[in-house]
Amino acid sequence: MTDDQQRLDEEEAEQVEAVRPPDLNQDSNRSATRLELFFDLAFVLFVARCADLLAKDETWHGALLFCAVLTIGWWAWASTTLYANRFDTDDAIFRLLTLAAMAGVVTMAASVDKIDGPDGRWFAIGYVIIRLALITGYVRAWRHVPDARATARLYLIGHSLGAAIWLVSLAVAEPARYWLWGAGVLVDLVWPTAAARLKNAIPLHLEHLPERFGLFVILVLGESVTAVVTGLHDGEWKPAVVATATEAFMIAAALWWIYFDLSGGAAKRRLAVEDDKVTKHGVHDFYVYIHLPLAVSLAAVAVGLEHAVLHGADDHLTAGTRWVLGIATAGYLLSAAIMQAHLGNRIRGAVLWPGAGAPLALLIALLDLPPVLTVGLLAALTVVGVIAGFLLHRSGEVRTAKV
Repeated sequence: MTDDQQRLDEEEAEQVEAVRPPDLNQDSNRSATRLELFFDLAFVLFVARCADLLAKDETWHGALLFCAVLTIGWWAWASTTLYANRFDTDDAIFRLLTLAAMAGVVTMAASVDKIDGPDGRWFAIGYVIIRLALITGYVRAWRHVPDARATARLYLIGHSLGAAIWLVSLAVAEPARYWLWGAGVLVDLVWPTAAARLKNAIPLHLEHLPERFGLFVILVLGESVTAVVTGLHDGEWKPAVVATATEAFMIAAALWWIYFDLSGGAAKRRLAVEDDKVTKHGVHDFYVYIHLPLAVSLAAVAVGLEHAVLHGADDHLTAGTRWVLGIATAGYLLSAAIMQAHLGNRIRGAVLWPGAGAPLALLIALLDLPPVLTVGLLAALTVVGVIAGFLLHRSGEVRTAKV
């Protein structure tokens, strides 16, 4: 029997076994599964619903609400991804737990616009469902993988405390309910960071991790493409609208390019080069958490682009739209620069680009120009940034790996 035939026989045997105990995922060349991609579909809807919150209220209050709700959803996605990264067995129980978590995301997405009323409890229920699915998964890992017990214990403490606080919030009226939500997420966020400090910490799969987070970036970037389509349709294809939409698409493409060929690539290289050292040094913690401001900024960019395209034929954009677009673009560039500088170990290159782009994006928003000029200048800034990134890479200021 050849090695290929033996491998196929082993894979068939695993597929026949419907229930398998969790084990550490350390296989090389591991990639995202079809179940993970299906799971991400629920978050496409969630991000879109969060964007609607900001689109309806482009004030500081609306921005804070948008950031808070999207942060909760992002952590729900990230924490589920971290579990799957280590313990995905793709057996019937793992699939059912993942689908249960997906149902929780759907519940959260359906109630995003009602969190300030009685129906806001459904948002909390959705989050608790995700926590319970994760807790069940970590209990299985603790039971079946002795080497992972110390790591799993910390995740269990964090997720259990977070779930308990969110459950208590169901009996509390707003605004106290929101303070409990914040406390629950904070507790949930802090405990996993302690897991990386353990002497016998279980490492993450460092090929699977950047692929999953890269896919989430694409998921959020999709909102900008949707924004262009919606703006064109609702703007009735006026010449100025078409011109603004063209510029908006250029911005989306440039932001994609910046992440995958520059900042994200520099971070991926750090993960690949240091390998098992990233757990010891907590590098993967920084990698995970820096994606939060990246994702929030990208989602806000989409809101600004949609309104800018829709009103492309107007004399001016509203102050809210200009500042959403300017601050969001600056936030994305600044987050990408911090990730590139810290994980790429090249501060000078990160300051030159994308760091220098952040204040320029704010300056463009401050100018109060017609929509086609505002979006055009941002498009020029990001496209020039792509070129600058290419030159920095060529000169050795930035070293990357393919994401």
